[in-house]
Amino acid sequence: MANSYFQFKQFTICHDRCAMKVGTDGVLLGAWAASDKAPTRILDVGTGSGLIAIMLAQRFEHATVRGIDIDSDSVEQARENAERSPFGNRITIEESDFSKVTYLDVKYSLIISNPPFYKEETLGGDARRDSARHTCSLPFQTLIANATKMLDDEGVFAVIIPTAAANNFVAECAFNNLYLHRRLDIKTTPRKVAKRTMLEFGKRMHETEKAELCMRDSNNNLSTEYVRLTEDFYL
Repeated sequence: MANSYFQFKQFTICHDRCAMKVGTDGVLLGAWAASDKAPTRILDVGTGSGLIAIMLAQRFEHATVRGIDIDSDSVEQARENAERSPFGNRITIEESDFSKVTYLDVKYSLIISNPPFYKEETLGGDARRDSARHTCSLPFQTLIANATKMLDDEGVFAVIIPTAAANNFVAECAFNNLYLHRRLDIKTTPRKVAKRTMLEFGKRMHETEKAELCMRDSNNNLSTEYVRLTEDFYL
């Protein structure tokens, strides 16, 4: 039976009541996003267990973080995880549907999401898990359009998605006047093709920084680059 929690260096994530558990995608995005920025107002869309929200609160000590999710049990557990962390006074977790968002009370300097990306054809019958994993709950077009409205002029929008969907996602962002600033393609080993891609956008045109990360080296050991990226979090 899988553990009901995941221990990081400075905080613990319980995820037994969450639709989606702690995974590598979330850790990678939380460690990578806005690495050359110092965001002060952060919105985590689809916060799940609160993992990314808490990671960003650790990385950016002057930031306030708002995490939202449509799943009430996940919201409750994410709120508990945040409150138990050393950064709880700067994190707010709310039940909210970003596809129907109407609040524009504040502009964000970082909007981040590990969004659902599976197509409806792969629905598994578990309503909560399907909602967390499938684009029917938050289509990419809606995510991008609403993120554009809520991002400040100097802010960044960061996601992790399947590599196969990356080019279309970039094109949709450009249609909404969001321009690709950084792209990191992620491979499990040097001989494998990339399966995940992290993308970062802004409202101003910018030369795109492109790179590749292998999580394991040719001997199947964790790569130096992967360890360096995640060393502030993993035990």
